Amino acid sequence: MLPKTLSHLSTNRVRGIICSVFLILLIIVSRLFFIQIVKYKTYTQLAELQQEGNGNASNKRGEIYFENKDGSIVPAATTNTGYLLYINPKLIQNEEVVFEKINSITPIDKEMFTKIVSKKNDPFEIVKHKLGQDEAEKIKNLSIEGVEVKEEDWRYYPGGRLASHVVGFVSTISKKPEGRYGIEKQYDGVLGGTTDTAHTSSNNFLDALRRELKNEKERGQNITLTIEPSVEQFIEGELDALQKKWHPSAGGILILEPATGKIRGMAAIPNFNSNEYQKEKDFSVFLNPFVEKIFELGSVFKPLTMASALDQGLVTPDTTYVDRGELKIGNATIKNYDGKARGVRTMTQILEESLNTGAVFVMQRLGKEKFKDYFQKFGFSERTGIDVPGELKGNLTNLESGREVEFATASFGQGIAVTPIELIMALSSLANGGRLIQPSVVENATPAKIIRQVIKPETSQTITKMLVDVVDMSLAGGQAKLPHYSIAAKTGTAQIHKENGKGYYDNQYLHSFFGYFPAYDPRFLIFMFLMHPQGVQYASQSLTESFRKIVDFSINYYTIPPDR
Repeated sequence: MLPKTLSHLSTNRVRGIICSVFLILLIIVSRLFFIQIVKYKTYTQLAELQQEGNGNASNKRGEIYFENKDGSIVPAATTNTGYLLYINPKLIQNEEVVFEKINSITPIDKEMFTKIVSKKNDPFEIVKHKLGQDEAEKIKNLSIEGVEVKEEDWRYYPGGRLASHVVGFVSTISKKPEGRYGIEKQYDGVLGGTTDTAHTSSNNFLDALRRELKNEKERGQNITLTIEPSVEQFIEGELDALQKKWHPSAGGILILEPATGKIRGMAAIPNFNSNEYQKEKDFSVFLNPFVEKIFELGSVFKPLTMASALDQGLVTPDTTYVDRGELKIGNATIKNYDGKARGVRTMTQILEESLNTGAVFVMQRLGKEKFKDYFQKFGFSERTGIDVPGELKGNLTNLESGREVEFATASFGQGIAVTPIELIMALSSLANGGRLIQPSVVENATPAKIIRQVIKPETSQTITKMLVDVVDMSLAGGQAKLPHYSIAAKTGTAQIHKENGKGYYDNQYLHSFFGYFPAYDPRFLIFMFLMHPQGVQYASQSLTESFRKIVDFSINYYTIPPDR
């Protein structure tokens, strides 16, 4: 006979084993209940989607909106609901009759239908997506064995090509819908939503069951863009007109609020229809050139070089130098765009006449180290932090060499490559009191994020006055000047670097243009560029008219009061 203590221990052990077995059985039963009852519909739908080999945008995905100037919103990306037509080939008795009946309700490709009907071992073959309710009801009423319809959702972009580089698209190539490019990619998780139990471990299974029974799911959140649809539509129309007139290989127009960093319009060519992204053969079209490409942008850099020297008190608008049309730096000869000498010129005239030799003079006054320091402070070796994917950062490695010729060419925007958005934000600092601000395309209630103070507010005022003189005195013979509004602006015509990295093409150019208005308290900054425009040499010839049209539109649309 066992001692009393041992008998007690043995009894406790047996009870413990029984409790453990009971607990395991309870967990198994609960899990089966969870899978077979609670999650039956979910797993059924998941199996169907896996059989389809095609995912569809979930109706839980959040909407993307444009915002009108009055604060009202219009959809940029939404989710449509319709029906999917599919067949079980094994159950199709007379394929010719079935085809004729379906085709009389909704057009289908006969060759495709014949091909999928032959797959007798596959119980699920898609015939057609995006059927309307009326079509779906008529097909149901046919009561053909093996022919079925089911609800499906898909992403829809009411604007088609409107702001396609900003919005992006949802790809259904993989089993799970995935945001690609633009806001759809940047905020894929936010828009797509999550389920609380999606990553729940077995340790808190009962809590997961409770949440699932209560249907505690996080739906995709909506996102409102800073893009104003009427503005976007106007600049896209203007960009189309420029494409027809000058036949560039690429181009873009962007409108920004310098005080807030909010982008009201961002248009680029070539663009794409977000509803028909599958038709695009050249994937590089999906890249947003403002953030995902770098360029040498030319003379639009000259105001930044000038502002740096003004900020250090090394020059004033009236400081003079002697322009001889060209200058030697080592073995290199740097010339003005036309090679002509103009004699004594002021700093303001350097900008008015876009003199390369003058930009080099200013750089030399500033010195290589301070010049490099200012260009870094302007943000050319870092990302701006804009809320779209794929942003690159500029390349200032030429300035690491220490060679004076590299600094000389950089002073007028050659030899250094940056993203347009980097340049736009640097130029905005000239307009907004000297502050480098983070740009945004998503509305946010928080104030603008100031990255740093680059130049003094008084320097901002001085360079603005000089750029107003450019418009009033010289730019395109006065085409950009307005009698009742002050406009600060500058053009750039840059040679394009050869693909082999050796020198520049003689007859290929990148045209750029920026301007802000009303100049001394600017509401908007406009930036434009054209790559390889045909039949025109200078940016002042190709872009001034369009700039003026956009200014006129903005003044009228936003009812901006005159400042003169």
